[in-house]
This record gives sequence, structure tokens and C-alpha cells, in this order.
Amino acid sequence: MPKDNSIKSILIIGSGPIVIGQACEFDYSGSQASRSLREEGIEVTLINSNPATIMTDKVVADNVYLKPLEPDSILEILEKHKIDAVLPTMGGQTGLNLCIKCDELGIWEEHNVKIIGVDINAIEITENREAFRDLMIEIGIGMAPQEAAKSFLQGKEIAQEFGFPLCVRASFTLGGAGASIVHDPAEFDDLLERGLQLSPIHEVMIDKALLGWKEYELELLRDNNDNVVIICSIENFDPMGIHTGDSITVAPAMTLSDTTFQKMRDMAIKMMRSIGNFAGGCNVQFAVSPDEKEEIIAIEINPRVSRSSALASKATGYPIAKIAANLAIGYNLDELNNQITKTTSALFEPTLDYVIVKIPRWNFNKFKGANRELGLQMKSVGEVMGIGRSFQEALQKACQSLEINRNGLGADGRELTNQNQILESLEHPSWNRLFHIYDAIKLGIPFKTIQEKTKIDNWFLRQIEDMIHLERRIEKHNLDSLPKELLFEAKQKGYADRQVAHLLRCLESEVYKKRDGFGINRVYKLVDTCAAEFEAQTPYYYSTFEYENESNVSDKKKVVVLGSGPNRIGQGIEFDYSCVHGVLAAKECGYETVMINCNPETVSTDFDTADKLYFEPVFWEHIYDIIKHEKPEGVIVQLGGQTALKLAEKLQRYGIKIFGTSFDALDLAEDRGRFSEVLEENGIPFPKYGVVESAEQALELSDDLGFPLLVRPSYVLGGQKMKIVINRDELEHHVVDILNEMPGNQILLDHFLGGAIEAEADAICDGEDVYIIGVMQHIEPAGIHSGDSYALLPPYNLGDFVMQQIIDITKKIAIELKTVGLMNIQFAIKDDKVYVIEANPRASRTVPFIAKAYDEPYVNYAAKVMLGEKKVKDFNFQPKKNGYAIKIPVFSYEKFPEIKKELGPEMKSTGEAIRFIDNLKDPFFLKIYSERNMHLSR
Repeated sequence: MPKDNSIKSILIIGSGPIVIGQACEFDYSGSQASRSLREEGIEVTLINSNPATIMTDKVVADNVYLKPLEPDSILEILEKHKIDAVLPTMGGQTGLNLCIKCDELGIWEEHNVKIIGVDINAIEITENREAFRDLMIEIGIGMAPQEAAKSFLQGKEIAQEFGFPLCVRASFTLGGAGASIVHDPAEFDDLLERGLQLSPIHEVMIDKALLGWKEYELELLRDNNDNVVIICSIENFDPMGIHTGDSITVAPAMTLSDTTFQKMRDMAIKMMRSIGNFAGGCNVQFAVSPDEKEEIIAIEINPRVSRSSALASKATGYPIAKIAANLAIGYNLDELNNQITKTTSALFEPTLDYVIVKIPRWNFNKFKGANRELGLQMKSVGEVMGIGRSFQEALQKACQSLEINRNGLGADGRELTNQNQILESLEHPSWNRLFHIYDAIKLGIPFKTIQEKTKIDNWFLRQIEDMIHLERRIEKHNLDSLPKELLFEAKQKGYADRQVAHLLRCLESEVYKKRDGFGINRVYKLVDTCAAEFEAQTPYYYSTFEYENESNVSDKKKVVVLGSGPNRIGQGIEFDYSCVHGVLAAKECGYETVMINCNPETVSTDFDTADKLYFEPVFWEHIYDIIKHEKPEGVIVQLGGQTALKLAEKLQRYGIKIFGTSFDALDLAEDRGRFSEVLEENGIPFPKYGVVESAEQALELSDDLGFPLLVRPSYVLGGQKMKIVINRDELEHHVVDILNEMPGNQILLDHFLGGAIEAEADAICDGEDVYIIGVMQHIEPAGIHSGDSYALLPPYNLGDFVMQQIIDITKKIAIELKTVGLMNIQFAIKDDKVYVIEANPRASRTVPFIAKAYDEPYVNYAAKVMLGEKKVKDFNFQPKKNGYAIKIPVFSYEKFPEIKKELGPEMKSTGEAIRFIDNLKDPFFLKIYSERNMHLSR
């Protein structure tokens, strides 16, 4: 069936601010769908309240509305635009819920808007656990014993009937909110009550827990002719009982027999067809018994682009959201091209000749007192993906991508050797269980014990054991005696040079020189969807150690853009926004763009964002090999947050050009001693400070600085380990805590200016001229991290005298630091005097917000300045300054009900929203000002 030509205009509903359980994978899907629809000549209108994402940029849609995701906003759009259809499947649960609400209010019918990509009845069936169970029984699909409870009493009766352990799941929630496994009847009452309260329809589904069963997912697409393709099979490394968003996952499925896989395929297709007649994407989750019978039970089905869809897209190269959008407007699968090969059809199921491993990224250290045990409720804030020719190689590459001060899995001297602690970790999984499984095998804890406590399939455990055997063989050698074959095997299994160096008791550089002498070099393979059966046209690569290289180097001038790695609190989607704009700007300047990143959720790792994508860890060894291979003119590090900046020193040491601000200037801003000298020389006020490397030095310095003190480590983002202390005991304890977690790190002590107002400025500088793109004033008083503060653009009550100081200081610092590109400076204002807290000559979290508020592509401009293609005076800046924009921090505290919801100098928010007001009499502003200007808890 050809495209439905009656559809000329489509509304895409976004997912709103980033929260745990609904992150930037939906922005990736929405961006891809929007581009696809525009290519078809369809006008795309997009609504989303998230300013940090590329999805809400005017390069993505024809009309962008940064509005609250509420029916009133939908009505406003429908009154301004003739919308033919709404596509709600790209906005996660938030988008679906808003679509359902508007449907119930009759908004779509009143404005003659078709719902495409999903069937509303299908959503109702899949989210209503009882209706879903009834349907599955009707079509002969097995499910665990379960029953819905709409009241506390009903829940108690079900629990008595089923017996423990039980799963309690709240209906119509996201990321497993309100879900828990209950072993102890004494805990059931509280968890039942919580689930009922979190469900918008006051309903929970109580299941008999299938603990220890294996968990799988299938990603499906269906067209209007009822053709169905299975895009990807995904196996959870962790068993049932851990939310799939918190589980390590592997594709393709590793431990499933072909007979059971074919049965699972048939069940998934039958389930998709049973819930409704719609064209689009679907995610189906199954549990499989861990025995020879391999009994299959359905867990749930999501009739939309899911969190796993982005992972499956990056794993296979098959653009699920793009194809799903095309199916929604009437195309059939056989009428669409495979975007990678350009010759096969989208009806051709992907085939993988490699393995991918996804590992979640957690931020438990941000939530003091949080329950770190993993369960049915998702707690991770991001994820990484490794691609390799084997499970072991992909696993090591994923571990190298995490940025948790590990060089991979093991072989870095950081193993845990306390048997009791290891056993406790195996039984009560947290963020580090993978590493403790390695430690347990290495320590000699019996396999039977490990398997009983973790319920992880033996195949995975044996793979890790094999890696330990390899390490022991390497340890028998020194650098000189190490055979080529053994080094080659280690590299093929994903071991970094640093890990091999640890095993050989030598330097990383010596291992590199050794393997280079042996001719053991990385080659690059295409992600081609077809296991090399057809020629691929899209340059999307991963590295391995073989003999044939598939990445051909052109003679064009090139630039490498370093990505920001996994999302985490303090370094989120806003840096991916900047990376994408950096790529687009470089393309406009005639560069061939090379993107390096390891985050499967983002637009920067879409196969058609950069000219060449290397899906690799943002880890020195991988980056250096790519740079040697591609021979770029230089590298952009300013846009990828602290992840990219930390590599600047090595890039300079190896003689690789850094586009924009030099490493020395970047280091100067981080080195508080040198930076304060610059401020002093220029007569710029700053709080009294000092730099220490031990608790003794800190106590001594505190006598001079006086309390309260702001204590923070250097070279971190998001206020990591930053704290205000008010006495010597607190100071000593916190300094020891920092040094324990970050050994060798310098610690900064600043006299804290209590009662001060905070503000920040962002600017573009070319080394000579400075343009200030925006000044924001925080509503909370000093002491709350800027990422957790409400803020107004422009400031609401700083006054001309203070504003002129901010302008003068910003320009002076930008020039003194020889900034070429972006600069962010944070200020404290007390008694009309402006003090500099810190300066960051890089992209900041606030740049996307200012760009959206003023409707100017500031990162694009800055990237052209970094590349030396433009000067500040070349741009015709025309910001649309109407009223005020409010930055609204968004938190995910509901995932950690046990913690104290108190804000401070360490960032805790997971995302942000934007809201526009005409004047300071707006009720929303008056409300948050009265609440936030004096109180510190949210």
C-alpha cells in the first residue's frame, strides 16, 4: 500500500524531561521519526517540554512547541495548525498517556485528527494488566499466575491465595514505578499501598514471582498488510526479578535453543496481532524456564517504540523509529529500503555477525541512603553499548565505556577479595554485581554457589571464567616473553592495553609498542544488518582484531567529535545536543565528520548524523587508534562534557590538534590556583579559597578561610562529591570520603558566601571578541547546585550595576583564558558585588536551554568558531527576547522513596523542562519564587 496522501501534517508528542525510566532514547526515536516524515514532504509539528534535546531543535521539525505536555497545549497547537494525524508512539509512556487523555476528552475527534502508529484500544489492553492477562489466556499464551487488585483488601486476599514470593506491579506506570518483589509478608502491606497510590487508575497486578527464570525481549515491526519482522532478539544477562532497564543485556540471544526461539517468534507475532490492528513498532518481553523444557511465559507487550528500540536500532543498524513512522503513514515494509544497504527492503530481517552488550549506568552516589539493590523498579540513569565479534570482546568494551574508573572487567588490581562481601553482592545485586561475579570466579568460589545466588545462566559465567584463565596464562610471562598469539587472543577478547600491562607488570605504552611491533592492530567492521551478505552503504563501524579492514579512509579534510558517553546526573542529553550541532556545523564548513561515542540512546550515534560513526568507548586506546586510522585535521573536545575534556591532555601530549580552546586554557580553568591568579591579576573578586591534598591540610587551611566552606574535588561535573561543611568534623570526614573515592585528586576549599544570589553567563569567544548569549539568575539562594535550581532567562532582579559587572567579568575572563568556542561562568552576588565561583571554557548544560529560549543555534556558531571558519563578528545574532524563560529541574525521587529529598551543592536532578512567561506577575513564577527562594528541599 502506498503512502496515505491525505496526511499532509503530523503532530509528534515528545516524552518530556528526562526521568529514570524514560530517557533520551525517546528523543532519539522522535528525532528520527520527524526527519523521516519530513523527507516524505509531510509538515511535522512537535510538542515537548524538554529544552536539552536535539528533538526540540528547529533542525528536526517544521514547528516546535516547547510547551507543557497537557491537553491545553495540544488544543493551542490544533487551533494554530491544520493537523491531519498524531503520532504518539515516539514519546514513551508520557506521549501515550497524553494521547489517551486527549482521546477521552474528544479533542482528536473534534479536530478531525487521526491517531496513527498505534491503536488506542491496544494501549488500554496492554496497560490494563487484567485485560491483558484475559486476552493472553484467550489466545493460548502462557502467563504467570496473576490477578488485579483495585483495593488494599483485594490485594491481601490475592497474596493469601498465591503465597510468597510475589511481584506487585502498578498499572499505567513507567520504568517499573511501584513494582517490587515481596519475599517477606511483613513488607507486603506497605508495598501494596504504594503500588495502588502510584497507579493512575489505583490498580496493581499481583503475580506469582518467576525468580530465576531467564528474560528475553523481541523487537517487532508490522505493516498494514500484516507483514511482521523481528528486528532483534535481546537476552537479559540478569534473570527475572531485575528490571530490564537495570539488566545487562546481550544481542542476539546467546543461550536460547533455535526451537524455543522460533516458538518465541510465533508467540510474539500472535500477541502483536491480537492486541489490535495497527502498523508500527512493538516490544514483547518473555520469561523462559532455566531448564531443558525452556517453557515460555509472556511478561508484557508495549505497542510503541520502547526503551529497547533505540538499543535494537543501534545493535542492528535497522532504524526502527524511522521505519515505524513510515509504516504509520501507510507504507508497507516491502516498499521501504533498508537504510544501511540501500538495496534490500525493510522486510529483510537483520542478521548479526557480531555481539552487542549493553550495561546500565547508575548514579547511586548522588542519592545518599538510597537502597542500591536492583529489582523490578528501574534505577539506572543511562547505559553504554559495546560491539565485538564475541560476547567477551563486547563485554570488555562495554565495561571500558562506563567511566567508573575501571579499565574493563578485571585485570586492573581493583578486585574485591573479601568472600563474605562478594557472596552478599551476588545475592543482593547492585551496580557492581558483574565485577563481583568476576571476583567470585577468580577467588575460587564454586560455580554452583555463584549460579544459585545469581541465577545467571552458566554459559555467561563460563565466558567470564575463560577470561580469567586467559589472564593467568598472560601473568606467567613478562613483556619480553609474551607470545604474539597470546597477546592477539587477549586483544580479540577485548582486553585493553592497560589491562594487559597490569597483568605483565609494565606500562600501557610498552604493551602498545609491543603489539604494534607484532602488527596486532585494530580493524574496523561495518554494522550492515546482513552479516556482509549485501554491500552496506552507511559508514557505521565498530573495532575488532582481525585482518580485514572495512573502513576506507577518504582524502577529505576531517574532524573528530568526541561524544559524552553514558548519560548520568550532571552530564546528560544536553551534551549530546551540543555534539550533534558540532557535527552539523563541521559538515557545513566542508569537513568530513567522524563521531566517536558509546551511548545507544542518543542522536549522535544515529547512523546518519555524522559522515562516519565509530561506536566505540570514549576511552583513550580506542580514540587514538581511530585518530591514527582517519588522520583528521583535529578533534573537538569542548562539546562532550567532562568525558571528552579528560582526554584533552593526552591529545596534546600526542601532538593531536584540539580545535578551539587549547588544553592549557582548559586546564587553567580547572586548576584553581592558576585560575585564581588570573582573577587576581585582573581585579576580579572571588571567594577566599585553597587547594589541599589531605585531610590534615584541609583542617589547617580552614583556620584561615573560616566556616562555612564549600568542599569539592577538581575535574568533576555535576557537583560530584561537592558539599557545604560547617565545622572541622564535617570537613575532615568529607575530605577523607573524597580521597577514598578519588585517590590523588586535588580538593578545592572555598569560603562559602551564605545568603548570596547565584547567576551564570554563557558566551562565545574567538580569542578576540566575546558575545554573551545569555545570563541566567537562579531563584534558589547560593548553596543549591545550578543544575538543581530553577532559573530565569534573562535575570529578574539583578539590576544594571550588577549586570554590567557580570558582562565585564565574562568578557575579561573569556579573553584572558584565550577561549575559542563556548564559555560558562558562574557567579555569586552579595551586597551588589559579583564574585566568580568558577569558569568552564566548554559547552555547558545551559547552552541548549538558552538556544531554545532565544531561538538561535549557538552551538553551531561556536563550533564554526572552534574550527577557525568564523569569527564572532561574522554572525548576525538576533535572539528572540520576549518575556522570560524558566528552567525547571526535574527529579526522579519516586525511585528512591527512602532518601531525604534535600538539595545542596551536588546535583541530583535527572532532567529539565522549560516554561515561558510574559512577565514577573505570572502566577507560575510567583508560586515557585515564594516556594524556592527560601526553602532548600524539593
